[in-house]
Amino acid sequence: MGRGMILAVGLLLCGLLAIVQGEDPYLFFEWKVTYGTIAPLGVSQQGILINGQFPGPRINCTSNNNIVVNVFNELDEPFLLTWYGIQQRKNSWQDGTLGTMCPIMPGTNMTYHFQVKDQIGSFFYYPTTALHKASGGFGPLQILSRDLIPVPFDTPADDYSVLIGDWYNKGHKSLKKLLDSGRSLGRADGIHINGKSAKVGDNAEPLFTMEAGKTYRYRICNVGMKNSLNFRMQGHGLKLVEVEGSHTIQNLYDSLDVHVGQCLSVLVTANQEPKDYYMVVSSRFAKKPLSTVGIVRYVNGKGPASPELPPPPPETAVGIAWSVNQFRSFRWNLTASAARPNPQGSYHYGQINITRTIKLVNSASRVDGKLRYSLNGVSHVDSPTPLKLAEYFGVQDKLFNYDLVKDEPPSDDKASVIMAPSVLNATFRNFVEIIFENHEKSIQSYHLDGYSFFAVAIEPGRWTPEKRKNYNLIDTVSRTTVHVYPGSWAAILTTFDNAGMWNLRSEMWERFYLGQQLYISVLSPEHSLRDEYNLPDDTQLCGIVKDLPKPPPYNM
Repeated sequence: MGRGMILAVGLLLCGLLAIVQGEDPYLFFEWKVTYGTIAPLGVSQQGILINGQFPGPRINCTSNNNIVVNVFNELDEPFLLTWYGIQQRKNSWQDGTLGTMCPIMPGTNMTYHFQVKDQIGSFFYYPTTALHKASGGFGPLQILSRDLIPVPFDTPADDYSVLIGDWYNKGHKSLKKLLDSGRSLGRADGIHINGKSAKVGDNAEPLFTMEAGKTYRYRICNVGMKNSLNFRMQGHGLKLVEVEGSHTIQNLYDSLDVHVGQCLSVLVTANQEPKDYYMVVSSRFAKKPLSTVGIVRYVNGKGPASPELPPPPPETAVGIAWSVNQFRSFRWNLTASAARPNPQGSYHYGQINITRTIKLVNSASRVDGKLRYSLNGVSHVDSPTPLKLAEYFGVQDKLFNYDLVKDEPPSDDKASVIMAPSVLNATFRNFVEIIFENHEKSIQSYHLDGYSFFAVAIEPGRWTPEKRKNYNLIDTVSRTTVHVYPGSWAAILTTFDNAGMWNLRSEMWERFYLGQQLYISVLSPEHSLRDEYNLPDDTQLCGIVKDLPKPPPYNM
């Protein structure tokens, strides 16, 4: 029986089982990951394609859908995808990081199976192995509300995915060699919009089309490697309606900062003269400014886009203040429903007592002459055995020590950096405060898998407990990514109610690869299926757990 027939039979059985058990709907995908020639900046290079596409296929699903993706790795290196922003409730087995899963080896396949439980919004997927993200393998993932759940705006005429990011003309293997040799990636070569770039006056095909009088949704995600970006559209206002799964107060903006890893949705109404207009994306807080444009064309419009582009926001200290104020203007829509038929603001996060404060300070250093990045003096190193699997099989003592990274940064800034797997032990269902403090001169961006959190403050200087009086404890946006400006701090609040092993990482990929990340182990004391799923039967095992007998399964 051929591979296609086996897959078809398997999918049919899964579908029949779902019908019998009354489960939420299933969506099935088969993806082939291959190399192919791409040229985002006009320079031909080897890219990573999914089913021949760059960017990869869009996953368009509805809240609570079950997603099944059979991934065939036809590259010459191990490969993994993470589903960025998907909380993987009780299911860190599918999170797609090297601390939770064995990679898909060349010439083999693996099937992801996860549910977008109680989520809506704009997200994306991308590779977490090596420097693959620098060559593609990413694509949009959007979750629509169920039909019975009201959405706080009318259905748009169309729903567009806009993946923006900085780009290097060197391929992922060359970039990896740079980092492995102890050097930095340096400056990016340009910026792309959905894998394309253009200059004013180029005879480029339109990226998007609009009909006069209609309103469109643009889901904008920064999938780049290191640069914060600003998005704006010639002659058109941007009405913000959603940030990383949360409906927002619908303020109107001329331009929006989108930091690495962040996603947001805007509504754009085609209310201008019917012709072409430029969509503009430019770098923020970069020594060498970068920019690109894309054409938005009115149907039956006449005339090219004006060469006069909307100006970028200010830079330097004034620009940071501008960006901070914009962040503070993002507010949760407390009256809107989200994935469930109840207002988003029914969860009163500001009234919960904080049980633990974790303060993380990022730093750059040299270890044996090579560049490393760390959090609280610990530079994470991936293990050949995923940390979650080692913990599940009870052999974690052979691989890592819990709490090597402390809740407070070391008092001595010149203390030696520890290179080891970095795992924080967390108490199930505790409400925690995490402070990110940035003493460096570059902006930072952090993401926490498995959760959304409340980004309650971003301010200049150093954090102290007295700063809590400045927190937004009413209507800050629940999101999955937060940025930290140079010489500043950011505070987030969340409840560790999702059992599993979860990656907290820098989204600046050089920093991630060279150690600015850690894992948070959230174990339920009950060892119950109410709190965490069992290890899936088809899980690939590797490292020291490969031939070990499986532990007894959880039960209710």
